[in-house]
Amino acid sequence: MQGRIIKALAGFYYVESDGVVYQTRARGNFRKKGQKPYVGDFVEFSAEENSEGYILSIEERKNSLVRPPVVNIDQAVVIMSAKEPDFNPNLLDRFLVLLEQKTIRPLVYITKLDLLEDRSELDKFKAIYEKISYPFLYSLDELLPHLNNQVTVFMGQTGVGKSTLLNKIAPDLALETGEISDSLGRGRHTTRAVSFYNVNGGKIADTPGFSSLDYEVAEAEILTDCFPEIAETSQSCKFRTCTHTHEPSCAVKPAVEAGEIAQSRYENYLQFLSEIQNTRETYKKVSKKP
Repeated sequence: MQGRIIKALAGFYYVESDGVVYQTRARGNFRKKGQKPYVGDFVEFSAEENSEGYILSIEERKNSLVRPPVVNIDQAVVIMSAKEPDFNPNLLDRFLVLLEQKTIRPLVYITKLDLLEDRSELDKFKAIYEKISYPFLYSLDELLPHLNNQVTVFMGQTGVGKSTLLNKIAPDLALETGEISDSLGRGRHTTRAVSFYNVNGGKIADTPGFSSLDYEVAEAEILTDCFPEIAETSQSCKFRTCTHTHEPSCAVKPAVEAGEIAQSRYENYLQFLSEIQNTRETYKKVSKKP
């Protein structure tokens, strides 16, 4: 039989096939191969009546997230709050780089708009991200149609109201919501497990919040590809390996000066590039033998 893992708990994998959910375990040979099934995996499995089934094989994955361990994702809703914590375009771009690198379609959803006295600054960012084809959503009515026929993960810094949003989308989940810590300025982690739920004609996965975010981009060329507007403009750069920092005949820097590429996005690109280069230099120093 073939199906998809929709939940993993205590060594059991719950596989959905033709609308029926089967409780299974993974065969021991997966450990020998260094493999492990994850939520979202398409699998072949056996299931006999009145006994637990076994996962026999795992199909190739189109993408995966390490934190949380979930695979074969169509899109991700990046939840950012307007206030408490304040909207952070640098953190948003870190999420977007991660998702672009994983070939997961991003959607940006803003919470806590009621705490904002003036929305004009946020509207400027909305225009920036919508120009590069990232949906920048202010309401549940805008978000819900995007969930249809998609596997969607929800991700966001702790304290942005992710569990509150998911409870609005699917009240029967009854997810625990955390309080903001006034002393730390961030929320407590309230989400631990990963499961798929059928919502609005698609599947959603609740995922843990993040207080920090790591991505797997290690090369300048890959980073460029993770900024769609920079990647498109860089086709006109003189050098294929242009980092858009100091090279002659760079097409990106004039586009920033002309306002065709947002200054904030370019500055975040430069910061991420510097982090990549510094990490590489540190690695070289550590690995260099005396």
